[in-house]
Amino acid sequence: MKWKGLGESDNVEDRRGMSGKGKALVGGGVIGIIILLLNIFGGENAQMLTPVLEQMNQGNTTEQTENRELTVEEKEIGSFASTMFKLNEDTWSQIFIENGQDYDKPKMVLFYDNVETGCGSASSASGPFYCPADNKVYMDLRFFEELKSRFGAEGGDFAIAYVIAHEVGHHIQNLLGTSDKVRQLQAEKSEAEGNKLSVCLELQADFYAGVWAKHNSQYLETGDIEEALSAANAVGDDAIQSKMQGHVVPDSFTHGTSEQRMYWFNRGYKTGDISQGDTFKGLLN
Repeated sequence: MKWKGLGESDNVEDRRGMSGKGKALVGGGVIGIIILLLNIFGGENAQMLTPVLEQMNQGNTTEQTENRELTVEEKEIGSFASTMFKLNEDTWSQIFIENGQDYDKPKMVLFYDNVETGCGSASSASGPFYCPADNKVYMDLRFFEELKSRFGAEGGDFAIAYVIAHEVGHHIQNLLGTSDKVRQLQAEKSEAEGNKLSVCLELQADFYAGVWAKHNSQYLETGDIEEALSAANAVGDDAIQSKMQGHVVPDSFTHGTSEQRMYWFNRGYKTGDISQGDTFKGLLN
């Protein structure tokens, strides 16, 4: 992606390399995989799983203290993430203006290992996530190595851009009241029906990521969209369940199939029109 020389966001807090103690998972293991599978590209329920993680992982943690200068590579990827966040700010500010609304900008926190949020404590095993309580996107940028090595996604910087745009998509849903409507309906539904609503929420965030990509197509390079689609394909519920447990359980899906995730990102990219992103098909009416 063509990004060098573009402005960076003023709303990014980089906590990587900061000194501080916290319990970190040793080697990840089964617990890390469980949390990752449940929260990848969304992570909205990460805070609810933290007590479970701490209880099950007792005796398998280590105290870590870190206070160091970031490497050149770490600074580079941080700069890229900040630039992508700025492009999201600019894009959604303009879209909201065109629709007669003001855009309340979120913030983004870059971290390693673990982080305190308005939604509670979270570890890097949670994957990237958005916390509606503090309107912040949380990104452990080491996650993308996991995405490539464990789930087979293609490398490249646009996979990072896609994930950031997806998480900002959850902020859009928060601003528009979509997230609140979903939570209210889920309280009245069975677990399976509630999961279907979660899938709709995640697919719409994928759609918003596609809309963002369309509005910034002048910066795209050959292969960028393919990188985003590869990431979406790798983290479909069916692909993850098939890889990790050898079979799929559709009623347990919370983020959508690979095909659905790729379809809705593509739909957003092809139309660039937020009115075309009704993934709920009347369920919220």
